[in-house]
Amino acid sequence: MRAVVIGAGIVGLTTGLALRRAGAEVVICEQAPEIRAAGAGLGLWANALAVYDELGIGEQVRAIGKPSEMYFHDSAGRLLDTPEFGVEDHRYLLVHRAKLNDLLADAVGRENIRLGTGFLEYREHANHVAVTLSDGSTEEADVLVGADGAYSAVRAQLVPGTPAQEHVGHHAWRAVIPAAGITVLRNRLILGSHGCRGGYVRTHDGSVYWLVNQFKSPPLTGTRKQQAMERARHLEDEGEDGILADLIDATPEELILHNQIMVVPPLPHWVSARVALAGDSAHAMSPHITAGATLGIEDAAVLSHLLGSTGDVPAALAAYEAAQIPRYAHVAELSAAVEHSPTPAEFAHHYAAFSHWMITQRPRHLARNQVGA
Repeated sequence: MRAVVIGAGIVGLTTGLALRRAGAEVVICEQAPEIRAAGAGLGLWANALAVYDELGIGEQVRAIGKPSEMYFHDSAGRLLDTPEFGVEDHRYLLVHRAKLNDLLADAVGRENIRLGTGFLEYREHANHVAVTLSDGSTEEADVLVGADGAYSAVRAQLVPGTPAQEHVGHHAWRAVIPAAGITVLRNRLILGSHGCRGGYVRTHDGSVYWLVNQFKSPPLTGTRKQQAMERARHLEDEGEDGILADLIDATPEELILHNQIMVVPPLPHWVSARVALAGDSAHAMSPHITAGATLGIEDAAVLSHLLGSTGDVPAALAAYEAAQIPRYAHVAELSAAVEHSPTPAEFAHHYAAFSHWMITQRPRHLARNQVGA
């Protein structure tokens, strides 16, 4: 089997690696001139780590990450406890996106990645798909996987009229900086007022990742640093240690990333006979559940398992869609419960309920040891 994967982000690279482990010949096409990652820190939950274990790189992934826990506090510093859930429902691995991308690129084989090569269109035939690329070349394959993110060009052809949409009023600011001069003894994730949440976590190399998000934000004014500082005031009551504000203040303006959060509307289908979507191209949603990459990694594993277990590509893709669309309908319900929680305590409860479901209810195609060795 031969596969073309569009996009060399985390999901595209994981898809390429999983398909190679399943015996496929793979070429990954990336329109950027280099392997790079948008964003800063990234949380990988137990279900994503299980996929990487099954692909043989789990220990390498853990070596570039720091074990962390997702517990929330209110703006007065009080822990918002969720006694109905266990400690395992709060644990994740914090990694830097760029370092994970580099590790995955090495694992899949950089000779299998075509950089500076964007996607233009595909044409499906009875027994193959022909993919036209931005350099004028054409790749023929048994299957095409669009793992090209929320603004997916593959999705634009497969499911026309479904562009990424603004999650109105939802913005995020974040950065990774050295902790020099600021003592950060513990991680802290805070649920504040005015729809704000954020905090800071220590990374494996001694740096600190800070983030600030806001739902229903008023129109933005000022610099990125000023915008983040304004939201931080809703996260730390007077008399608190003010570490989040200190971290933001210490961050050079050019290192602060800001995003208007974009989402992909629910799609009527994810596949055709020889084309499939994976990751954010299929289901980009609000990052307040911090599981987009983890869920996309599951897509890669499910897809590769199904394709590796049969020579019937259309049947494998149909099974993939039948498994994943209902799963993501439930993800959307759980995510909405978190987003619309009326109090910080309820936000913490619904968040733990989501993570518990996610790590205990793996897709049925991912029973342990089912991903190709």
